Amino acid sequence: MMRDLALGLRLAVGGGRMSGAALLRLAMTAFGIALAAAVLLAAAAVHHLAGAQAERKAAIGQVTEPRAGVAPLLAYDWYAPVGDDFVKITAVAATGANSPVPPGLSRLPAPGELAVSPEVAAKLAAPDGGPLQARLPGRVTGQISREGVPGAGDLSAFYGVPAAQIEAEGADATKVYAFGLPYTGLGLSAIMLAVILPIAAVLLLPLLIFVTTASRMGAAQRERRLAALRLIGLDARQVKRVAAAESLVGAAIGLAAGIGFFALLRTFVADILPFGLRIFPEDFVPSWPLAGVIVLLVPGLAVGSALFGLRRTIVEPLGVVRQGKPMRRRMWWRWALTATGALFLAATLAFERGNGDTAGALALAVGSVFLLVGVAALLPWLVERLVERLHGGPPSWQLAIRRLQLDSGTASRVVSGLVVVLAGTILIQGVITSLGGGDRWESPAGVAAVPVRVHTTAAHEAEVAGLVTSAAGVTGTHPARSLAFRSGQGRHYGVVGDCVALKARVDIGGCTDGDVFYVVPAEGGAAPSGRLRLQGFSHGRDVLGPEWTVPGNIRLVRPGGTITGDSLLVTPGALGGLTLPDSAVAVYVAGAGDPEVLADNVARAVGPLAWNATVSSSDYLTDYAARDQRMVASFRSVLIAASLFVLAVAAMSLLMLSIEQISERRRPLAALSAAGVPIGVLARGALWQTGIPVVVGVVLAVAAGLGLAAPILRLADRSMIIDVPVLLALAGTTVAAVLLVTALTMPLLRQVTRLDTLRSE
Repeated sequence: MMRDLALGLRLAVGGGRMSGAALLRLAMTAFGIALAAAVLLAAAAVHHLAGAQAERKAAIGQVTEPRAGVAPLLAYDWYAPVGDDFVKITAVAATGANSPVPPGLSRLPAPGELAVSPEVAAKLAAPDGGPLQARLPGRVTGQISREGVPGAGDLSAFYGVPAAQIEAEGADATKVYAFGLPYTGLGLSAIMLAVILPIAAVLLLPLLIFVTTASRMGAAQRERRLAALRLIGLDARQVKRVAAAESLVGAAIGLAAGIGFFALLRTFVADILPFGLRIFPEDFVPSWPLAGVIVLLVPGLAVGSALFGLRRTIVEPLGVVRQGKPMRRRMWWRWALTATGALFLAATLAFERGNGDTAGALALAVGSVFLLVGVAALLPWLVERLVERLHGGPPSWQLAIRRLQLDSGTASRVVSGLVVVLAGTILIQGVITSLGGGDRWESPAGVAAVPVRVHTTAAHEAEVAGLVTSAAGVTGTHPARSLAFRSGQGRHYGVVGDCVALKARVDIGGCTDGDVFYVVPAEGGAAPSGRLRLQGFSHGRDVLGPEWTVPGNIRLVRPGGTITGDSLLVTPGALGGLTLPDSAVAVYVAGAGDPEVLADNVARAVGPLAWNATVSSSDYLTDYAARDQRMVASFRSVLIAASLFVLAVAAMSLLMLSIEQISERRRPLAALSAAGVPIGVLARGALWQTGIPVVVGVVLAVAAGLGLAAPILRLADRSMIIDVPVLLALAGTTVAAVLLVTALTMPLLRQVTRLDTLRSE
């Protein structure tokens, strides 16, 4: 047995000299195995990464159940907005000597001290760290270690304060008796699976097809070598062992290259992730069991595909016998895959539109994968049925059709990789375009007059106004108090503020003190009337205020594209001097100069109030909507880049198939050329032979991609928006790949159609 394997290894490297065809076959096999190994190792590392982050998240979880003999740690969380990000700041104060210390800290920060996460420290040290520094209270005296943050991109900080300051928050404060919650596993949600599984299928299926195609390159030459081995005395089992050993060389080289590429990727993966994501490289490692499975699986795939290629070939001492006519394809498993996917997708109709139920997301995930694989499995059958019914046409067309009638399965299997990529890309692109193509929010015109907003409470409203007024560049403050207006069981939410503050929330047109505005919702509705009870909200409880009679001259406002959660906008003069209940207050700040500089100055002025005064842009809701649009655009760019890469891999499979077919048919092609068939006819025949499965695949992929997007958007309660230019670009790229493959095979076609090719046999 070992001698058979050794013989196979020698044959794989040319017995000491490497022919061009053998070198190409070895390089392509190694390249495909390397890509597959690197992608699978990265996927296994992502699983370990998510698990490591989940473990640390559990380790820093707060235990709030009282424990005997433990003085609790008082904690209060709030979020400081900085640009597109939020920094989670936790105020902490010990109540005794044995109060617990959060993981990642050697001690609790003293009052006025700040311990920040590694990512916050890096942002503070950056040249543009001024706005972040302005929004952090206290002074930075320490850094949270890796054990105290779930991920490298975590934006968090611990801020030391006196215990009385947290106790004043009442029910909003938290008493922590220990840190560390039970780790219950990674627990990927069904929503995550609905995203991950189709993407994994789109990425891996073309790579697997590439590996199998590369492993079977040079099949005709290999079979002739095996026949020669049979002639010198090897039996059928020994021949299969030799064939397996030949495939192992490229698999071993590819596996080593894939592991090396993954190791190289780990060194700088934290700097190349999209969307500003950050990870600890130490977390980006596959678990040993999964790594072992990958190391055995990927080479096994190459060996298995090589042996599978011999299933219809009888290697005899005097030559190779192939089955003359392919067996009729078994359709039950192909239709079973497709029907299973369709049934799972149809099951989502049982859920109401806009219902993001876990079961619905799981049905989408499973159905998407089954349908993508089913589409790939159906393509060879569809091409076979199509070419059976095609007859006549020019000579190049007849050459292609006849060749596909004899063997359409090989080309269709390779094209299946293109189909899966195209269908998956159309699916994800359609979902992204539809989700990101909703309403375009517009900023109220009044925002420009008050570009900065300070969120505070009624108890700190006067103090905030005084501190803000002292900041450089401030010319005025305009408070607006958020209230609910109750009428029986119903309620309307709104604000009480001067005209400048109200115009910063909604375009209300002309305004004088004493006016009342009702924002008409999109679905319509009558304005409130009669007596309403004012209600505020403070420290986790409702605060009832006096009753108020709605004036009869209430004005109706239609917000258009403006974001607003308010329905009643009331100026102070309309309340007749009523005392307002405690509630949240937004202080709008007017000033001169750059709004960002003004916001930094205001943030420094109110810094001593910590969580009682947080500074943001007055147009923060529109800013968040714009940020979401930028995220969608970034995701679309990453998707297109990944799709083009996988399409390139699938096109390489197509190129290898075309080279293999021309090499195997060099004698018939040379004979046709010697009989007077022009090279252009042979080239067009090769183009049609590749193009027909691709055209069928493109039609199938577009239908599958749009069909998969429809139930997803139904559950998301969004209408489908088809980005026709992108759709045409993706289909055009696929067709262009066919033209490029044909052009690249022209030199080989010219070579094999020379007359000396006939004499060399």
